Amino acid sequence: MALIKSVRGFTPEIGENTYMAENATIIGDVIIGRDCSIWFNTVLRGDVNSIRIGDRVNVQDGTVIHTLYQKSVSIIGNDVSIGHNAIIHGAEVKEGALIGMGAILLDHAVIGEGAIIAAGSVVLSGTQVEPGSIYAGVPAKFVKKVDPEQSKEINQKIAKNYLIYSGWFKEG
Repeated sequence: MALIKSVRGFTPEIGENTYMAENATIIGDVIIGRDCSIWFNTVLRGDVNSIRIGDRVNVQDGTVIHTLYQKSVSIIGNDVSIGHNAIIHGAEVKEGALIGMGAILLDHAVIGEGAIIAAGSVVLSGTQVEPGSIYAGVPAKFVKKVDPEQSKEINQKIAKNYLIYSGWFKEG
């Protein structure tokens, strides 16, 4: 069972059919939607401000989601995949986006619908990533637009795969 901890009068709310690894940590003002998966060593730390996660989101191993006290919140839209060891700190990730492994999103960054943030990229505070675009690098910069149907297909395939993977753990 994941560590689910209340703090400052806030208790995390977990949506139906959501898998949480035994060593995931979910703290405070966190709301997670339906059909999500929160993987091993992930920390969702809603102690200083709100974290909102939509439906069918996979937050992969080692990811940390946090915020700034009274200054930023973290909002993750539906059908988002967040790669291993990513850090999301007070940023917004719109529906259908893909956040690569080890990427860092800083406060007030907004990742547009269907956008892809390449592995290892650092999206600086306040950056507005256009929908359907690929950003990469340190700091992350625009690389190219992606075909919206192709992006949607890839991102939905990953999200569906993670629903399958989480099912394996629920069986045992």
